[in-house]
Amino acid sequence: MSARPQTKDKPSPVNFQWDDPFMLDEQLTEDERMIRDTARAYAQDKLLPRVTKAYLEEKVDRDIFHEMGELGLIGITLPEEYGCANASYVAYGLVAREIERVDSGYRSMNSVQSSLVMHPIYAYGDENQRKKYLPKLATGEWVGCFGLTEPDAGSDPGGMKTRAEKVSDGYRLTGTKMWISNAPIADVFVVWAKSAEHNNQIRGFILEKGMKGLSAPKIGGKLSLRASVTGEVVMEGVVVPESVRPQGPVRLPQPRPLRHFLGRNGGGGRLHAPRAAVHARP
Repeated sequence: MSARPQTKDKPSPVNFQWDDPFMLDEQLTEDERMIRDTARAYAQDKLLPRVTKAYLEEKVDRDIFHEMGELGLIGITLPEEYGCANASYVAYGLVAREIERVDSGYRSMNSVQSSLVMHPIYAYGDENQRKKYLPKLATGEWVGCFGLTEPDAGSDPGGMKTRAEKVSDGYRLTGTKMWISNAPIADVFVVWAKSAEHNNQIRGFILEKGMKGLSAPKIGGKLSLRASVTGEVVMEGVVVPESVRPQGPVRLPQPRPLRHFLGRNGGGGRLHAPRAAVHARP
């Protein structure tokens, strides 16, 4: 006589949420929720009403940097002593999600300023450079851009043609960067060049608007990221004082970790773009 099969306990029903299948929301700290809600309110109340006009006219609103800065949404992971929030990388990703929900161009404005301008100055600059640049970048008083991509080599540092020549009062930079977000309105330029003084290794330099030989013409007619501005960075013998060259170990692989750092923010943004599209369905 065969034994009767034992009835197994039925599993508890699961409250599946399609827009948060991994239940990430309940894992957030109170600070992270507060930052997310601040970014969401700003994006929906301030960015959404102007994005259509900005996209159609391909115009950037410079005041957006001031607005983000007033809310503490720029350079959010950096220490408070530089005017930043010292928040988690999760919070940074949440800010990116909410801004990306409106437009990727707006998210690019924030992530370039935070990840590719402020982060390398903090990580590789000296204390004088941090105190000079980071607070004004955090408030949006200054706009920054990151010059790696070039017309011929793209974002491959090995093919970089921009050169830094050692001169008596610093370095002379010659070359062109292409497809640089924020460049036409930038006050601070973090650019990369191969330096003969350092065995042709790549070094980072901080340039400022108004330097002789420095220009940043706008690239018009884009089909995407039209609410943000993109341009070239043209350096025709720009002399950069030694005091504004970050002294950290910036060698050939170094720009790549910075791009990976940007990916943390951009990835957070891309997660929310399709969600926003689904929520927008009638």
